[in-house]
Amino acid sequence: MQQKHLGGRIANEILMHFRSMRKTAADVSLSDCIETGREGDAISLMDVICSDEDLFEDLSTSELYRHLREVMRRVLSPREQAVVSLRYGLSGGKPQTQREVAETLRISRSYVSRIEKRALGALREALDGYVCP
Repeated sequence: MQQKHLGGRIANEILMHFRSMRKTAADVSLSDCIETGREGDAISLMDVICSDEDLFEDLSTSELYRHLREVMRRVLSPREQAVVSLRYGLSGGKPQTQREVAETLRISRSYVSRIEKRALGALREALDGYVCP
């Protein structure tokens, strides 16, 4: 009778093992080998989807840009925001020269220079003491 009970426990443990395996059957690990390269080395999922950029650095930079845009909205006029965004490529475009910004906004290059100087001063003052996350 003891042996029958032990056999039942073992069968139950085996069934539980297979049930738990079924629950995790669709799980994928980034270190799982997905194929073998020409030279016989294993290629993992991480090798295929990873980039050279550091995720922490991306998040930190993203947080810094978010904070900068927030401060710009708070302390700069719309024209100052436009000049700074165009000059430094903060709106996704490439940074522009003062001459290009002047043509875009239809103002003189010297006026762009004055606006930029004033805006950078205001940003410097607003960001004084800010520590990157």
